[in-house]
Amino acid sequence: MKQRFLAPVLFGLMAAACSQLAFAQATVRGLCTDVDGKPVTGAVVHLADVDTGRKYDLKTNGKGEYFSLGIAAGKYNATLLKDGKELFHLNGVQVGADEVVLDFDLKKALAATGGMTPEQLKAQQEQNEKVSKENLTIKALNEKLAAAKTAADAKDFDTAVKTLTEATQMDPSKDLLWAKLGDYTLSSAANQTDSAAKTKNYEDAISDYQKALDIKQKTIDADPSKKTPDASKVLASYYNNLGKAAASDGKTDDAVKAYNQAAQLDPASAGMYYFNLGGTLTNANLKNDPAMRKAAVEAFDKAIAADPNRADAYYWKGTNLIGAATLQGDKMVAPPGTAEAFQKYLDLAPTGAHAEEAKSMLAAVGAKVETSYGTQKKPKK
Repeated sequence: MKQRFLAPVLFGLMAAACSQLAFAQATVRGLCTDVDGKPVTGAVVHLADVDTGRKYDLKTNGKGEYFSLGIAAGKYNATLLKDGKELFHLNGVQVGADEVVLDFDLKKALAATGGMTPEQLKAQQEQNEKVSKENLTIKALNEKLAAAKTAADAKDFDTAVKTLTEATQMDPSKDLLWAKLGDYTLSSAANQTDSAAKTKNYEDAISDYQKALDIKQKTIDADPSKKTPDASKVLASYYNNLGKAAASDGKTDDAVKAYNQAAQLDPASAGMYYFNLGGTLTNANLKNDPAMRKAAVEAFDKAIAADPNRADAYYWKGTNLIGAATLQGDKMVAPPGTAEAFQKYLDLAPTGAHAEEAKSMLAAVGAKVETSYGTQKKPKK
């Protein structure tokens, strides 16, 4: 009795399974025509199930038609291939219980894409994706720059350095990131009490500025149209900061090269670069070396030639000149131009930070203070 009862049940289950299997199959057919409306023969319609990965390859006949009875239901990406080359694709094609007609009309598709070939359309899509990704990266980098600036404005240079280090790891190809990292690393050095840590910061800043310079120069070399006055100013500013970092690290010769390079790249701001060069030589000349003192005077002369109103250039020129003064009896004799340098400083900055020192220097060399400040000249009759 039990055996006779089970047989119909098992038969019923098998019938149900077959019914479900039949229900899950679908017919897919279509016509493939090229941009001239002619049949695409000997091609393959490749179907790939988005969810399961199941794949089918359906060949076109001499009329450009293809047909299959046994396609499982699902969502497919369909690609028309000819000799292994993609001609067109359609994504998200839904296959269900009913017959699916999926035509590949390349003429209509070409019109819909503005006349672009499948290769051109694919290239455009890839370019759009690339631009979208780059925009997201740029947004993130700008946020890093803003956060670093906020930290630096609060004198938290260590946080600024950490933030921009992360930015350079995200995209090491941006010269601005390296230059800003150099700025904050150089500023951080001033807060270091440990000499080894201070030296490391100077060396890191030098490396950062050099990376910024290399990237910027490579960009200009790759595209001559980018060799503009503005680009030269940017390079000059990087060299200027490199010079400052090198000078701070005791690398005077490197600093001299950097400042001279900056002045050549940006003549309009040469007064500042030559002044920084003169200042570096003055600070480094701890032994009052005549050659270094002469080089400093020459640098200040160049600064004055580029910017005749830079008062401090006259003061420091005079200071270097008086370093070569000699004593004749009890009288100090300074090289020619010493008194004139201090006088000019007082003319331009009568209440400047070095005004009293300039007056003392003039008195030391036996020169009178000829500036009109504090001593009103009598009006001519």
